[in-house]
Formats: sequence, C-alpha cells, structure tokens
Amino acid sequence: MKYLAIPALLSLAACGPDETISGYAVDGAVYHLVSLDGAAFTAPATIAFPNEGTVAGQGPCNSYTADQNTYYPWFELGPIASTRRACPELAAETQFFEALAAMSFSEVSGDILLLTGEGGREMTFEAR
Repeated sequence: MKYLAIPALLSLAACGPDETISGYAVDGAVYHLVSLDGAAFTAPATIAFPNEGTVAGQGPCNSYTADQNTYYPWFELGPIASTRRACPELAAETQFFEALAAMSFSEVSGDILLLTGEGGREMTFEAR
C-alpha cells in the first residue's frame, strides 16, 4: 500500500514552481549576448529558456540546446548539443560555447541576464 503513494507524491512535485533559471527569466524572452568577460561581443549569440530545465539558443554559426538541471541562481549545463554548420564566425562560436559551459551562477534583473563563472568570467545578455 505504501508504494501507491509514491506516484502521487511524484506528480505533486511536478506541479510545483519552476525553480530553474527558466522560472526567473523573462517569459518567452530571447537573451542576446552583449559582452563576454567585459568586452563587447559583436557576433550574434542568444540564449533562451523555453521549458523548465532546458536551455536553447543560437551561437554565431549554429543553434544549440542543453539541459540545465540545477536550481536558480546556480547555473550548470549538461552537454551542449549543436548543429555543425561552418561559418566565418566559427572562432567566436567556439569562444561563446566554451564560456557558456564554464558559467556556474546566474542573475536575472529585468531584461538583463548575467552569467558568471570561476576566475571572474562573465557573460551579459539582454532580452530583446
């Protein structure tokens, strides 16, 4: 009889609020990278949070997705899956994905998303 309660408890937990970054980001927003480690990032790159625990966006060359399974304000991505198209901004894309994978903390303030990591690394995004 006690095992019958487990599915009910699990379904109640699924009804709770989204405690990942997607629950704190501007609903439906696409955030555009404006600076990386304090320097302007001129190549196009975005991040969005379409569903609880999911990150998706567009790098300078390729679209990507990843799981984000830790609670806000922490930020930790699972493996980043991306398309594999080459373009002239491939070096900027490598820089973007390496920085994104290194981020460990997030802060949402209005239309600004700030991701930070060890060693003072920082990515500033703006919702548009």
